[in-house]
Amino acid sequence: MTIEIKVPVLPESVTDATIATWYKKPGEPVEQDENLVDIETDKVVLEVVAPEDGSLENIIKDTGATVGAEEIIAVFKPGDAPKAKGNGAKAAAPSDAPSDTPTVTSSAPVAGPAARKMMAENDIHVAKGSAKGGRVTTQDVRSAMQGGAPSSAVDIPQGERSEKRVPMTRLRAKIAERLVQAQQTAAILTTFNEINMQPIMSLRSKYKEQFEKTHGVKLGFMSFFTKATIEALKRFPAVNASIDGNDIVYHGYFDIGVAVSTDKGLVVPIVRNADKMGLADIEKNINDLGQKARDGNLSLDEITGGTFTISNGGVFGSLMSTPILNPPQTGILGMHKIEQRPVVENGEVVVRPMMYVALSYDHRIIDGKESVRFLVTIKELLEDPARLLLDI
Repeated sequence: MTIEIKVPVLPESVTDATIATWYKKPGEPVEQDENLVDIETDKVVLEVVAPEDGSLENIIKDTGATVGAEEIIAVFKPGDAPKAKGNGAKAAAPSDAPSDTPTVTSSAPVAGPAARKMMAENDIHVAKGSAKGGRVTTQDVRSAMQGGAPSSAVDIPQGERSEKRVPMTRLRAKIAERLVQAQQTAAILTTFNEINMQPIMSLRSKYKEQFEKTHGVKLGFMSFFTKATIEALKRFPAVNASIDGNDIVYHGYFDIGVAVSTDKGLVVPIVRNADKMGLADIEKNINDLGQKARDGNLSLDEITGGTFTISNGGVFGSLMSTPILNPPQTGILGMHKIEQRPVVENGEVVVRPMMYVALSYDHRIIDGKESVRFLVTIKELLEDPARLLLDI
């Protein structure tokens, strides 16, 4: 008796998918619930696991093939999966391994699709990761490679006029499509301001140890910006709206998207009902979603929707940028690098840690006056954090 391995039911609005990586070969023993293959859609990576102990009898759809929902991609043969123990073979001691061999484990590590793919491509097995519960991240894999280039890097011989053609992943292609769509369908305009970060930095420095001890999470800048952004969105509802045909949809809730850079491209997980959270809950949500994004474990619900987006290019050293809208949203806030600059206060030149901020907005429904006042509101709230507590 054999079992047909099928593509899972695809998310709404997704018509097909691509076979990303097979982790088992025909005839290779597999244990129940062990991952067989990653299937990549425009939005998420789906895992297909073994229904029980056994092995793959035949792979019908190879890596790179385009498949539809519930399409048969392999044939599985149930049976007892051979165990490592009891075969009379003596395992090699750690000292027998070559000095340049990465850490190896005999059992499958807990890892996300991106980390597993990197391990498979580089023939590396990481015993335990640095993330919560020992989960293996892509950074753990890179560390095990002892400084080798990550699998996402393109290896092109130096000193030669060589080229290498690599097909876009579905996620990268979808990102490109949405960015072009935003440029073509929205009247995008960007306004700038700058924020004196000294008050926030002083507050953070004073309470960061107590905050982490109390809440179990570090106090970063994103939670302050998220709180200030939500207050500004309440005052200027059009920036929290979206366009649906000829209608403007004003949202009475605040689902804030936080842009995260991953090996496969930029994704924007959503912090739902962020207006009902304190700083600690916002930080925890952002950290958890960011880790899921880097591991490739975000669910469809965690990356769809959203009423406004915040993007922090400052973590990469960006001093200024013009962020692109995330359709159908009408606004996106760009944070940037904090840099010591001379500014004038009370008629005197002083040096302060300053950050340029940018608001890109859809000029079809947001006027210039609204956009400027929106950004000024964020500036005022962050330069005097007491306003966030006093709601003034």
